[in-house]
Parts: sequence; C-alpha cells; structure tokens
Amino acid sequence: MIRLRAVPAPHFNLEKTLCSGQVFHWTPYGRGFVGAISENLVYLEQVGASIRVPAEHAKLAAHYLALDHPLPAILQTFPDDPAIRVALEFGQGLRIIRQPPWECLATFLTSPLKQVQQIQAISLAIRKRFGRRLRCGEFEAFSYPQPQELAEIRLEKLLECKLGFRARNLLATAKMVAAGGVDLEALRHRSAEEARVMLCELPGVGEKIANCVLLFAYERLEAVPIDVWIGRVLNEVYFTGRAKVPLRELKSFSANYFGRYAGYAQQYLFHHWRLKYRRRR
Repeated sequence: MIRLRAVPAPHFNLEKTLCSGQVFHWTPYGRGFVGAISENLVYLEQVGASIRVPAEHAKLAAHYLALDHPLPAILQTFPDDPAIRVALEFGQGLRIIRQPPWECLATFLTSPLKQVQQIQAISLAIRKRFGRRLRCGEFEAFSYPQPQELAEIRLEKLLECKLGFRARNLLATAKMVAAGGVDLEALRHRSAEEARVMLCELPGVGEKIANCVLLFAYERLEAVPIDVWIGRVLNEVYFTGRAKVPLRELKSFSANYFGRYAGYAQQYLFHHWRLKYRRRR
C-alpha cells in the first residue's frame, strides 16, 4: 500500500494544469493521475486545496507543479480585458509546470501539425516502446528515453510511433544532444535570447518550439509560443479588422501588452480558446 502525503496546493487545479497542452503523458487513474517525473513514478490526486502524492515524492511533485509560483500576484499583472477575464475564470488554478529540458524539447519536436490528443498518443507510444517501465504497487508509467537512448534507435522504429516527418528531427536532435552538440542544462544560465538562438540550431526547432521549451522547461515566464491558437486569439481579439498581422508584430504586442508573465497569459488564453473552438466545431 502506497502512503500518500497531503501537500498544500492553494490556487491550483491539477486537472487543468496537466491537461492544458503543456505536458502530454499524464493519464487519469482512479481519483487522480499517474505519470513520470524524470525517472520517478508519481501518482497525483487533488483533495480541496491540497494534492496527495507518495510521501517520497512530495517535494519533487511540488517543485514540478510550480506550487511556489505566487499565482494570484502573477495573474494581477495581466491587463484587465474581457478575453483575459474569461480565460482566467475558465482556467482557474492552471500553473506552468517545470519540465525536464530534454523531455520537454523532445515532446514538442513531435508536436508540429498535431493536436494535443495526437501529441499525447505519440508521447505515450515513445515512452512505452523505448522508455523505462516504472512500477510501484498498482501504479505503472514509463519514463521518456534519454537522448543517448533515442540516438541509437533506427528511424524506421521511431516511425512506428506515428511520428511521420517529425521522426527525423527527433532522431537528429537526440544525436546532437547525446554527442554534446548542445548542453541543455547549461542553457539555464544563458539569457532567454541566447538560449532561444541555441535551441533554434537544433533540427526541427523553430522559434515556436524554442519558446515552448523556454517557458515549460526553463521557467522563462515571459516567453510566448505563438501557434495557431494564440495567433487566432490575438488576431480575433486584439487585431480585429486586420486581415494578416505579421508574426513579428504579434510577438512584440504579446511581450509589451501581457508583460513579464506573458507566458502565463498565453497558457490561459491557449487553454480557453483551444477548448472553446473545439466545442464550436
């Protein structure tokens, strides 16, 4: 029997955080979710303003879920406009997770032209086929294979995980990281712009994926990944009447309008608009 420990989690919603399109491998189990944090099997469930987690992983989970972020103060920095107000209400308790850099980078390399559910299916397929099986009592999950492990996998084997053209980029990037072509941990000590430039040198990494990694792995909370959903909300809400707004203008607007926590604003808008649009279809 696994002993669960209650960890205070004010201003937090576990389901919205894990299902908001920033991480893709947590699966519902019982009253909570089961998944891996690096090489650690973790079960999470929420009870009121606390989460319950295996006692040995309490600190790990609290750090991963960014329970120390001063969320109310962060949200108060946002401009007071109708789109933001609705998104904050819809996503109440959503936090930006601190992901392991390689896992985050590799997962977003599999994301181009894919929906959240498809990215999750690919992530779980890669984990189950090439990751390490983690078991504890009734719980089971799989770690994400390290770059050194992925670098040894044949392309045709990766393609079996329904990666399509993304398989070559994932494999090439794994080989570069495994060979020391880029030190992902060292990027923590670079400026956001320096880290973005270095990430964009990796196969398949453009500015959008680089910003995802900066936001979700390196806690650069000012980073704004502009994808289809964010482009849609920016154009429909903030640039009404303009047919085509250049990407550079969208980036400049986001940084100036949403401020130093623009990445948080982006995630709330993304979560709300993605689900709102899906319901309209």
